[in-house]
Amino acid sequence: LQKLLTHLKAPPKLVLTGVKTLRLSLASKNDHFGARHFLKEDLPRIRFANPNLDIQVKQVPKTEKEQWRPELEVELVNGKIEALDLQDKWSTTILKELMDLAGGDPWKQHVAEATRTGVPVLPG
Repeated sequence: LQKLLTHLKAPPKLVLTGVKTLRLSLASKNDHFGARHFLKEDLPRIRFANPNLDIQVKQVPKTEKEQWRPELEVELVNGKIEALDLQDKWSTTILKELMDLAGGDPWKQHVAEATRTGVPVLPG
């Protein structure tokens, strides 16, 4: 339990500003590895930091012959929907794109501090 809490509370805190809903669509296996890693490692941290956020995950069986891309829809409180294409992206890239879109001032401060001190913005 302590290890899980340490992971959930790891910096930076993944608070999303002005987001109503996240909708993640991805293959349940055999593809979309970055999106699947994001689902497993990063989405729990986002849920922990944003307990009232509506998060919807749609994992669909996908054959090798099918060609479709994983996607993260970000519905903002003003009704605007931003779609992030997750195809061939590392989970850290997905997380950074989401936080750049909706992380608000705390995220901007974290990025500025990481840049100033020369440490990675996100581990990994």
